[in-house]
Formats: sequence, C-alpha cells, structure tokens
Amino acid sequence: MSEKIVEVKHLSKQFGKIRAIEDVSFDVFRGDIFGFLGPNGAGKSTTIRAMLSLIAPDSGQINLFGRELSKNRNYILSRIGCIIEKPDFYQYLSAEKNLEIFARVSGASVTLSKIHEMIEFVGLKGREKDKVGHFSHGMKQRLGIAQTILHNPELIILDEPNTGLDPQGSIDIRNLILKLKNEQNKTIMLSSHILSEIEIIASRMLIIVNGKSVVQGEVSALLNKQELIVTFEVDQLGKSLKIIGEKFEASIIGNNAHNLMQLRINHRDIPIVNQLLTESGVQVFGIEAKRKLEDYFLKLVNNDVLEKHL
Repeated sequence: MSEKIVEVKHLSKQFGKIRAIEDVSFDVFRGDIFGFLGPNGAGKSTTIRAMLSLIAPDSGQINLFGRELSKNRNYILSRIGCIIEKPDFYQYLSAEKNLEIFARVSGASVTLSKIHEMIEFVGLKGREKDKVGHFSHGMKQRLGIAQTILHNPELIILDEPNTGLDPQGSIDIRNLILKLKNEQNKTIMLSSHILSEIEIIASRMLIIVNGKSVVQGEVSALLNKQELIVTFEVDQLGKSLKIIGEKFEASIIGNNAHNLMQLRINHRDIPIVNQLLTESGVQVFGIEAKRKLEDYFLKLVNNDVLEKHL
C-alpha cells in the first residue's frame, strides 16, 4: 500500500443551523488522483477549506503528510498547492509578472526561468508577456495551475477546476492533471460534481452527499464496466418481459407503464437482448445503459435535491 498523505477522520462543520459536513472520513495515498465527487452544495468546498486551515472544523481530525494539521499548519501548507473555485490574478499585468508577484508573496524562491518553465508546462508558452485580462477562462485556469506548482508542492488540491469551461477547455485541464501525475509525480485531489469527469482520470474516489461520506474506493472497482443497468423502451412490454424472462430471468429488475423494461446485464448481452426482441416482433424504440454507480449517484443527487426543497 502506498504512503497515506491525507487522512481525514470524522470531520464535521456547522454554520448556524446548517450542517455543512457531518462525520466525513477519507484517505488519499501518494500518487493518487483522488476524485472528491458530489453534487453542488454537498460539502466538498467546506471539507477542502478545512484541509487548508481556512476554516476550523467543529470536530474531527485532519492529518497530512503524517502530521496533525492543527499543530503543523505552516509545515503542511508549504507542501500543498491549491485552486479553490477560480484563480485570481491582476488582470492588467502579464502572466509572467503575476507569477513573479505570487512567488514573492508566498515566500517561494523562484527564478524567472522557472516561471517560464511552468508557463510552458501548462501550455501557455509564448503568452508570458500578455496581459492576463486578455486570457480566456481556460487559459486563466491553466495559469492558475502554474501558480499552484511554483513552489513544487507534493499535494495539489483542485476545487471544481472545469467549472465554466467549454469541452476543449475541460480536456486541456484533464490532460494537464494527468501530466502533473505522470511527469511531476504529484498527488492530486480533484473535486467535481460530474461523475464522468472523475471516472476518466481518478484512481480512487469518494462520493459525498448532503455533507456525508457515502461511497469510497478504487474507481475501477466502483465503476464495474461489465455489469450495467440497461433500459429498453419497447412497444409491447408484457411480451418483452416474457421473452427476456425465458433467457435472462434473473436480470429483470423493473418495468413501468411507459413500456420501459430495466435489466441488469453484461454489456455484451445488449445486442443479444435487442435481437431477441426484434426477431419476436417487438419494436425497440430506445436503449439506455448506465453503470451501477452512475445510477446510484444520480439517485443520491436527486434525493439530495429533494431534501433541500422539503
């Protein structure tokens, strides 16, 4: 097992009558891209702010790099780089000058050549002298990542780094996160409300909903790519259930009055089921497949939204 560099134990925080997080626990190991997944308002940012000593938890313990945060704040924070929500820059200054100022304020001893190296690493070579005010949102996000790694931190925490980005911008940030892990051996904690985003790059993950830890583990284990929940929209529900029941009886998990039949099957069985139905004269109007965790996550999110409106 790799070295445990983040250990959060039974963390809770309340703001007035609102309990933001309750008994949250998780571990991050060296070399992880750790996905911190949950709907907006689930408690992700509150947890991250507590990890960065920006707020004090009401209870629980946070250990980073084998030391307790409350007793080793300066030592721990010197080994962390982070972006919370979005990076802020002086819009009228260049990318180069912004990073120079950040390095000076943070106390990091960084040369101009190092600053240029970081700018090139995040894909902004040639834009060193350009004013940040002329940068796109995606470029500012990448410059923000350059800012977080100036002091060569071991752990990088990114809070919803893809918010507001177009598809290409999201791909650029995703590739940059992979570069940080693969080329600079960084450990990364990435918060998001999008399961597919975490699925693509994370090695381990935690789902937090309504302030509580719900599921934690290896992404490869949680996202079982073979077993799916597949919904078939058909014109003859009764006949379809009878046909499938003869060969996939244990796989039928639900149906409703809208001619939707749900099966738990292997992805290789989807064309077999479709063929059985069509050869029996059943019209198949649509097929929708979801992994078990995706369906579970959506139910958690929907329940969370419902609870907030009750």
